Amino acid sequence: MSKRQGRGRGSGTERPRPGGQRPRAASSGRPQAPDGQPLPAGQDLYTPGASDTRLALERSSARPLLFLRQLPWWIPLLVVLALMITGFAVPGWIGAVALVLVAAFLVWLAYMSWPRVNTRGRVLRILAVACMLAAAVVQARR
Repeated sequence: MSKRQGRGRGSGTERPRPGGQRPRAASSGRPQAPDGQPLPAGQDLYTPGASDTRLALERSSARPLLFLRQLPWWIPLLVVLALMITGFAVPGWIGAVALVLVAAFLVWLAYMSWPRVNTRGRVLRILAVACMLAAAVVQARR
């Protein structure tokens, strides 16, 4: 039995696609993300009953969030890790700015997820931001 037999829908005689692409699933009529998962339909990206300020921020954040979603999971992780290493390794204002950038990213993600997170998750997000800002102040004074 070959590797391809018994997997997926085909009879096992599917041709390999260039670049290792997977066969596309049947279309549900909804736009697909690059990883093949359907994007949320309609207003699912926005918080129901939200204030005008929150809706405006959610609308302006929709593109960056979808861009982050299409990236491989390790790219944002590496960028944040690089900023944190720079922040802790480089004394002075340069390190402080790197840590403030991480804190700003955490604040943005925390704000976007706030309505759907329980109290424990909110407390942890506040602590993470507070720790990043405290580390930035320490680095700025070095």
